[in-house]
Parts: sequence; C-alpha cells; structure tokens
Amino acid sequence: MTTRIDRRFAKCAAEGRAALVTFVMCGDPDLDTSLAIIKALPGAGADVLEIGMPFTDPMADGPSIQAAGLRALKGGGSMRNTLRVVSDFRKGDADTPIVLMGYYNPIYVYGVDRFLVDAKAAGVDGLIIVDLPPEEDAELCVPALKAGVNFIRLATPTTDDKRLPAVLRNTSGFVYYVSINGITGAAIPDYSKVASAVSRIKKHTSLPVAVGFGVKNALSASEIAAHADGVVVGTALIDALKNSLDENNCATSGTVEAVASLVREIASGVKSARRAA
Repeated sequence: MTTRIDRRFAKCAAEGRAALVTFVMCGDPDLDTSLAIIKALPGAGADVLEIGMPFTDPMADGPSIQAAGLRALKGGGSMRNTLRVVSDFRKGDADTPIVLMGYYNPIYVYGVDRFLVDAKAAGVDGLIIVDLPPEEDAELCVPALKAGVNFIRLATPTTDDKRLPAVLRNTSGFVYYVSINGITGAAIPDYSKVASAVSRIKKHTSLPVAVGFGVKNALSASEIAAHADGVVVGTALIDALKNSLDENNCATSGTVEAVASLVREIASGVKSARRAA
C-alpha cells in the first residue's frame, strides 16, 4: 500500500529536506474559517496536514489545544463535520496528505467501521490516536490498515528499545517522535538530543521520523529539520489563531493570514536546514 503520506515524504526526501507537518483543530473558531485555514496551509508551505478531531476530554493536550477544541465544539465541530471539511478540502487538492489526530472515543461513538468507510471516502490518509496503545491494535489500528489508512504511532523519550518494536509493529506512514515528556506546548525540547533519538528509532524502522512539540518559529523548526524527516508544529499555530480572534473568540479578517504567515516562516526554516547542513 502506497499512500499520499508515503509519496509526500519520499518527495521531500528527494528534495533533500524535511517535511513540514502542520496541526490545526477542525472547527476552530468556526467551520468556515477552519476550512479556509486548512486550504491555505499547503500554499504556505505545509507538506502534510494534521487535523484535530475536537473532543471534550483531550487529556494529552496543553491549554492552547484544549481551548481550541472547546472553541471548535462551540463552533459546530463534530466527527461528521470534520469529515465534511476534509471532503470539501479534497475538492481542490487531491495531493496533500491529511492525517486526523485525536482520541478514540469520538471514533468509537461514530462507529469504527462506518468511520473508516467515511474517512476513506472523504480523503483521509492517516490517523494518530493518542490514547490507543499497541495492545489495543484490534480496536482501530488493524482495521484502519486493512482499509488503506495509515496508522501513525507516537514515540517519546521514555519509549526505550524494548518498547519500540511493539510501538512500531503496525505503524505506517511515519513515526511521530514527541521530543519532550508531558502535554502539548509545555516545554522546549533539548535539540541536542533529537539527532540521537531519531537515529535510535531508525534502527528499528525504515519509516520517516517526524519530530514535534516545542516548534515555535523558523529557528526551532530548522534545529529539528537538520536531523529529522519531518517537523511537526501545532501549538504555535493554534496560538497565532487565538491571538487573531476578537474579544468573543470569533474570527477576524486577519485570522487565516495569521496562521498562514507563521507557516510560511516555519517552512522557510525547514527548507533552509538541509541546505545548511
């Protein structure tokens, strides 16, 4: 099975650079603005789109992404509307990979079989489900792979060589290395340890390794892009969006550009890193 994700990482590797993976929450601050932001991301330099599925209890997320999820739910975010946004995006972009990221509960409530059929039809390429460990692969991971949807696992600094094979067993698309312990947006990673961590993971897999958590700007993206196959940015984009909203947390005329301009800045750091290395 070769997916858009596989092709995009291969393309970036052929260009001698890391891929830029961007995260935004679907429906934040409303569905129309969210779709406009998602449509703007590839042109701003995003190679892979991670789209958050809003959920009421995002236990692994920091305050910024938790707030984004609440704004999204208030603005009409739901599993049905998330898939509709993906489908609407696909009408104008058949190539950019889309990964849905979030928690298992909304998928379970929607129905796993129904979800996979609808997600595939909408144009979803991969899933990151942060609260499903490898021991629960039968719940969603294996059915997703059978449906032709990549299942992307998280590895952390505490994922040792004994645990890695289990984490990687059914992983496809890429490996998402979380460079710090804790919730999203909580700290800045130790960039000196990123290279060794990526190298260690690559001893266990041929998949690309994308590194996230702590990416704020072009400089931090460049530091990671020099060592990883992909750079993931989320909280910084959510914060840029939040800072563009009015006092009622509604979109303004500058909301889409606030996110797109930061993506352009970070993309420049990603693309310059390999040239400088």
